[in-house]
Amino acid sequence: MAKKLTSEKATKNKAAKAKTTPAQTKSTTITLEETLRQLESLGSAGVRAQNAKRGAGDNQFGVKLGDIRILANKIKTNHELALALWKTGNIDAQFLATLLIKVNLLSADELERMVKSVTFTWVADWLHSYVVKQHADKEALRKKWMTSDDRWTARAGWQLTAGRVAKSPEGLDLVALLDRIEMEMGAAAPEVQWTMNICLAEIGIHFPKHRKRAIAIGEKLGIYRDYPFSKGCTSPFAPIWINAMVKRQAATA
Repeated sequence: MAKKLTSEKATKNKAAKAKTTPAQTKSTTITLEETLRQLESLGSAGVRAQNAKRGAGDNQFGVKLGDIRILANKIKTNHELALALWKTGNIDAQFLATLLIKVNLLSADELERMVKSVTFTWVADWLHSYVVKQHADKEALRKKWMTSDDRWTARAGWQLTAGRVAKSPEGLDLVALLDRIEMEMGAAAPEVQWTMNICLAEIGIHFPKHRKRAIAIGEKLGIYRDYPFSKGCTSPFAPIWINAMVKRQAATA
């Protein structure tokens, strides 16, 4: 969980290492069928089992994320192939698609359909890192998704909002966000709870005047209080997370 300090961090940290993965040069010529065969050849039973334990379904080959990045670097940006890969529903193909897609060719409606079609949270995080938060319409979509009944768009809306809290909070009503978290997080879908919790923690970490209330909400809801995490990692339980990050910031100030 260590690296889950900012949004299912195990996934996000891995994704962060590949920030330059989506290639900007001309794509190679490769078909969907050829790409799927390559992905299948890279799969392993061990990775499939790990993915299944984390909530993935059977539509997967079990390819290591590092191998997906290597394959993406070989193929280069290929928008049409990316869309075809995404439509397969195979999680390895979808991971790869996020690295090949040309974001500026996606309409807001197309992006929303992609977000709604997610079935695995790790894929949702890669889609967020490489596509959603790079999209020109992300702020309009964030506002729309913050009132969505669909769990994946709501999750993405809270994830975008958490990013704004941390980096560009101007114009956000933090009190209203805390009110919503306090009222809604307990009954939210697990996928949505995760990014609501990130937003709660970011408010507590970055805004001292709201810190006491953010910690109190975390204590009251108790979500992730007993969440297992590895030695050397930080619990995602908001009160622990907030205090740990504040202490770390003070130590490096």
